[in-house]
Amino acid sequence: MQPVTTLTIAGSDSGGGAGLQGDLRTFGAFGVHATCAVTAITAQNTLLVAEVLALDPALVAAQVYAVTSDFDVRAVKTGMLAQAATVERVADLAREGVLAQLVVDPVLVSSTGQLLMAEGGVAAYREALLPHALVVTPNLREAAALCDVDVRDVKDVDDMATLATSLLAFGPTYVLVKGGHVEPGPSGAPRSPDVLVSGAGLTVFDAARVDTTNDHGTGCSLSAAICAGLALGRSVTEATRDAKSFVLAALQGASTWHLGEGHGPIDHFGWNP
Repeated sequence: MQPVTTLTIAGSDSGGGAGLQGDLRTFGAFGVHATCAVTAITAQNTLLVAEVLALDPALVAAQVYAVTSDFDVRAVKTGMLAQAATVERVADLAREGVLAQLVVDPVLVSSTGQLLMAEGGVAAYREALLPHALVVTPNLREAAALCDVDVRDVKDVDDMATLATSLLAFGPTYVLVKGGHVEPGPSGAPRSPDVLVSGAGLTVFDAARVDTTNDHGTGCSLSAAICAGLALGRSVTEATRDAKSFVLAALQGASTWHLGEGHGPIDHFGWNP
């Protein structure tokens, strides 16, 4: 059997947990051929992002053209784009029809709190790239920033749905707002709900929150898993359901690992089922 091909346009994580490296591992776990276009180089580990070097948008585009001119790329995801000029250049590529089934993960801030997007990036996402996205997958902080609201006002699934609906106005076909531990379940146990909204309605994907510090790269991996599912012919809802299950299993598998002193990586390959 010949694998289908996917493409990630993202930054490199030297700690190997998130970004390009997390995307490539996720693609491999789903059995699809992974290609990439590097947008930035970071010096980071489980504790912090020490340095970021954004690459020239022309070089990013050259990588995309090199891949798409040779491979039949079935789905594409974006991760860290680092600067407004790169967001706008990727939007140009989408407008040209180069980026099939585009999943946009609008990476703005790292899980350790460092800014990963230069000034003007939020506006570039809203005005240039989101209109070309099949799916956009912000976490709560990113969704709040894109909608210009205070994330502290987002307290439950209804608030998440309101955010997602607001993001639809920027043009994506689907919006998936990732909730993390936004609200407890009926028993008081922490939950991790994600809300998917489109013109056809709303779907909530819920799961128990895994008690672990090994959660670096969960957002990247979720959007990459959705991209892989789309490449394999699944609907957005099916791909999101499978991605949610994949990330949950990866969190559970890595829950007792001790890789680094901070937020460690997740178990993409089921090494510790």
